[in-house]
Amino acid sequence: MQPEIDEFAAHLERVERRSPHTRRAYLGDLRQLAAFLDQRGVTLDAATRDDLRAFLAARFGNDKPSTLARKQSSLRAFYEHRVRMGHLADSPARRLVFPRRRASLPNVVAVDDCFALLEAPRNDTPAGLRDRCALELLYGAGLRVSELVGLDLPDVQDGMLRVRGKGGKPREVPLVTKAAAALQAWLPRRAELKPAGNALFVNRRGGRLTARTIARHLDRYALIAGVARHVHPHALRHSFATHLLDMGADLRGIQELLGHASLSTTQRYTHVASEQLLRVYEDAHPRAKK
Repeated sequence: MQPEIDEFAAHLERVERRSPHTRRAYLGDLRQLAAFLDQRGVTLDAATRDDLRAFLAARFGNDKPSTLARKQSSLRAFYEHRVRMGHLADSPARRLVFPRRRASLPNVVAVDDCFALLEAPRNDTPAGLRDRCALELLYGAGLRVSELVGLDLPDVQDGMLRVRGKGGKPREVPLVTKAAAALQAWLPRRAELKPAGNALFVNRRGGRLTARTIARHLDRYALIAGVARHVHPHALRHSFATHLLDMGADLRGIQELLGHASLSTTQRYTHVASEQLLRVYEDAHPRAKK
């Protein structure tokens, strides 16, 4: 890896405290950029706006719009860092035109499907109780999967969870009755998996459960529950927020529970609720019939 990218990687990890997934994505984007520039005989610090535009144009046929948007963010973050560190007088990425990306609605699982998923894991084995508890926290507490697998035993405190969100930002999340019951069922059986540390959720070798393992287990439980769609762990977080909103919860309260820094991020769930309301109208109202 080039020294400029090494320096930026350290900044992402130690200063911005970005997640491993974000760091891999940003650094992968920069390595692609460095390889592209090398073919043009240009270094990272010597790149111009036209070089960056040519790089993004070259990726246009290979990457999805969401991936291209992330690459633009990667370039902007990298060159802003180079300016702050005094390596550049100005950022070539600052003058890039960033096209507006069409906002996609969150992937929401129906209430009945959520309930079926939560009942799918076995309740008579340590692994089954662990998985049931994990799913209850994803849906019942609206956790990100990275927050879930990062939980340690001391983070469970008197009906609350102490969660470390994006950038290590802490927040406290209340445990609803079902999630608290699942947690109390799992904790006495946790020792049977011979845990090697304080991780709340451990695998069969005693190590910390990973986000990838959670996703794989969720795929299996979706099949068991007869859910006719792919369910990603983050879809349960989306469903948590949308179902709360449908039941009349305050948007500000949902923002606090989710750990969103900006209310605008939480407001996208209102669009989901509006679309669901429109579907109900079209299905049931006589004036909607053609």
